[in-house]
Amino acid sequence: MGFASAWLERNALFPRIIQEAPDQNTEIIVIVPAFDEAGITSLLDSFAGCSHPGCRAEVIIVVNAPDNAREESLSNTLKSISAIDSWKKTKRDLFFDVHIIDGLLLKPSGWSVGLARKTGMDEAVRRYELLGKHDGIILNIDADCTVKSNYFEAVFTGMAGRPDRRACSLYFEHPLSGDDFPEAVYRSVTLYELHMRYFVRGLSYAGFPYVHHTVGSAVAIKASAYVKAGGMNRRKAGEDFWFIQKLLPADGFFNLTSTTVYPSPRISLRVPFGTGPVISRLTESPETGLLSYNPEAFEELRLLFLMIDGLYSELPGETDFRYAELPPGIRLMISSGEWAARINEIRNNTSGKDSFRKRFFGWFNMFRIVKYLNAVHVSFFDKKPVEEGASGLLKKMGIYPDTADPAGLLHCFRQIDQKG
Repeated sequence: MGFASAWLERNALFPRIIQEAPDQNTEIIVIVPAFDEAGITSLLDSFAGCSHPGCRAEVIIVVNAPDNAREESLSNTLKSISAIDSWKKTKRDLFFDVHIIDGLLLKPSGWSVGLARKTGMDEAVRRYELLGKHDGIILNIDADCTVKSNYFEAVFTGMAGRPDRRACSLYFEHPLSGDDFPEAVYRSVTLYELHMRYFVRGLSYAGFPYVHHTVGSAVAIKASAYVKAGGMNRRKAGEDFWFIQKLLPADGFFNLTSTTVYPSPRISLRVPFGTGPVISRLTESPETGLLSYNPEAFEELRLLFLMIDGLYSELPGETDFRYAELPPGIRLMISSGEWAARINEIRNNTSGKDSFRKRFFGWFNMFRIVKYLNAVHVSFFDKKPVEEGASGLLKKMGIYPDTADPAGLLHCFRQIDQKG
């Protein structure tokens, strides 16, 4: 029995789908959910232009459609299958094979992007199971992306043969100019990406230990780590965020900045939240701008996290006293009783400061941080235009940008993220 046989038996939704045996030298499998993607061959062209990674790879495209799909979208989805087949016939001597999973034949209803990712990733695990490669790499990307030419090579070099590296977030950049979209779309995606990077840098400034972007089109994981994490969820949106949160507390998650994924800034309402709906709203109402977090909220988190080491050595009564020292926004969401009980429970089940910190952040995790940020901006802090919040955070970090322009600020945040 292989490394994933029992897990697949319990958790895979389908039996083996791709009957063609994988090449023995396969080390990378890319999963691409595809719904209403008439232009999917642009992604394949981008892959074909990549440098050889020194191994074989596979691309598994999971064609699917939600129950409420419009006729035009269904037609485009079916056309994408023909387009992929035609593309394959014109290409020879590639280092990767392309497989199509026709989800509409497998399961007529109930599809979501989460289910499509899960179907593809489970199948990738099955193929690595056939090869006996528990550390085979599974990449996720979206059908409207393109990639830097060293995409496969950088991932293979960064992860293969590295047992200390189990999963990673890949560096990404949305295009900010060009002829493919109206200027309003590029302005909107500039604001949105600035918000994303501001949020992550805000967490880093606060001292949160698990600082990574959670972009589904820019994540890689080894097969054994995927199995250990319980696999992908079936959410209709945000599946990437929730999945990555399961991975972060375990060791081995890192930021891979040596290559770049280029997600599309296109308007899309196929999911209830995320890039597409935000770009749609900003493009329709550009005068409203994009409101984001107040940098003082990250300051409150920083003050809380600075208290952690001292909490480990305190007596129970002192823990009650320290509650009064918590930032006021934190006290809005945590009662004194919950605070004392939780800190005492964490301390009673840890043997040192390092394990105390890890257990503390297991409690005050990303879900609690998001809950705090949502609550504190209702009753305590006013949200700020994203460029104002981002500029304020940079100043707290000791960086004084010479521009207040969103594109200039985004460039600054990109440089910070690229440094890891």
